[in-house]
Amino acid sequence: MRIMKRPNILLTGTPGVGKTTLGKELAQRTGLTYVNVGDLAQEGQLFEGFDEEYQCPILDEDRVVDELEDRMGDGGVIIDYHGCDFFPERWFDIVFVLRTDNTNLYNRLESRGYTGKKLQDNVQCEIFQTIYEEAMEAYKEEIVHQLPSNTPEDLERNLEQIVQWSEQWMKDNN
Repeated sequence: MRIMKRPNILLTGTPGVGKTTLGKELAQRTGLTYVNVGDLAQEGQLFEGFDEEYQCPILDEDRVVDELEDRMGDGGVIIDYHGCDFFPERWFDIVFVLRTDNTNLYNRLESRGYTGKKLQDNVQCEIFQTIYEEAMEAYKEEIVHQLPSNTPEDLERNLEQIVQWSEQWMKDNN
């Protein structure tokens, strides 16, 4: 029996835009495997130090790529991370950059305990479209899409759109 090919999806965006909520629900609806890179790094201690200024571990990007390589080759994976330019371009069939209104983002990050420079820098990252530009430089323009992520309605609309895209991808590629 032939194994059905399934797409690899990257969900990226500034911390607090809703990647994890979308990714977990998307995995439920599509049967794709959800991987939160932050959790993966924590479990495997894939760090190369600690950032005193932001009070967080520094990801060892090479070790993360090595850890994911085999899984990504098999297809059917949803990757969730706030950075995107260190993943190999060949891994992804589509990239979704979630975008959130600055006021919503500020409130979400504040409720997570972000303060001072860390809070300001993340909101500025969203204002200046940093992650979107990073994605546009790292991947083919035609596979990079921005999605609004402000309300429960946006979440539902995004889920429906990505599920539909995924189903069409499988029809076209099998």
